[in-house]
Amino acid sequence: MFQTAFTLTLTQFARTLSLPERLQRSPMRNLALEALRQRNTTLDALFYDVKVITPEEAFYISDSLAAEGTIMIVPPSGSGAIILCETLEEFARRGGREVQALAVAGIGGSALGAAAFARNVADAIAAPVAVVVSGYGLADVITETLGGYFFFGHLKGLRPVLEILDDFAGRPKFGATDARSDETAPRTSLDTRTVRALLADPRFSFCLLVGHSKGNLVLSAALHDLGRQDEARAAKLAEDTKIVTIGTRIAMPPIFSDVVDVIGEWDWFGEMNSRPFISTDRRVPHAGHHTNTDFHSHLPVTSVLKEILAVAPIAGKALAASALHVVAKTDASIAETTVPSPSVRARRRPATIEKVKKSFSDKSLPHIPSKEPGPSAELPPPKPH
Repeated sequence: MFQTAFTLTLTQFARTLSLPERLQRSPMRNLALEALRQRNTTLDALFYDVKVITPEEAFYISDSLAAEGTIMIVPPSGSGAIILCETLEEFARRGGREVQALAVAGIGGSALGAAAFARNVADAIAAPVAVVVSGYGLADVITETLGGYFFFGHLKGLRPVLEILDDFAGRPKFGATDARSDETAPRTSLDTRTVRALLADPRFSFCLLVGHSKGNLVLSAALHDLGRQDEARAAKLAEDTKIVTIGTRIAMPPIFSDVVDVIGEWDWFGEMNSRPFISTDRRVPHAGHHTNTDFHSHLPVTSVLKEILAVAPIAGKALAASALHVVAKTDASIAETTVPSPSVRARRRPATIEKVKKSFSDKSLPHIPSKEPGPSAELPPPKPH
């Protein structure tokens, strides 16, 4: 509990220090939204396991808390520092080609919550994870006022249209800003466009997609857009990609057959925003919507994901260490889980022992250049938002 409070306080303090610099760009917009962004950061601190973020990393990402479309590379705990990337090109240059897991968080949409969720995933697979920041802008304020945050699954088309207001108000351009020229730009939010651009880019090869809460909606929208724009790329991605949705059950394109829907037994918020026609594949006992292990009835992302991957490994060539770090007592955990009747989705193809061994060879471990924070090394200066 203390570490969560400390990380949140440090992040908000560092954010306050950078306010004068951010006010030099779109001062009225930043002044109007800053209090709401601080509130959303607090929400993320309650719902996500922010204590896994080091003080140096919290200070580093504080200036980009609401930078919608920003991409972060988050290594496992103790394996290096978080890397912030403003564009796809920067993501590719700074090690993105070797990252094969993509996470999308929900709730407040802050960089702190996104980094904490990605680190939980990274600890589960023992490999770096890319994550896209959802941010918080004028469109989110209007959507929230109309109830869109509470019923985000049913009012999903409202926020993208209202994001045009953010552009007029001088929203900084991060992520897939060049995607504005395509025909779906007016109907797609910036975080969704960035996720879609990452999945569509042949330089990147993701074999694990993990979303939580509203992040599952972003994943679904990005995959549906990709299927409409590039069927061949979507089909290739669907062959070896596992999708794990946590906290809400959202419909993915039918060609993605390897989907595992996870929800807590006491998660009423997730149930209200889930599609009733989609069955739950993994119901976690005594768990709610939050993933912060400091609080009771949390959904333990790292251990649950380890169990899922132990039962059904990923066919991707990366994520090698995940097979060596799975939970030893998987059978006991599965016994406590309620598994419903088979879903209407097509069943995934079984993996052979030879294929699993080849997939998780030590030669395939990804390498991401990063600076280890310490007394003799400093993180790169934060980018203004």
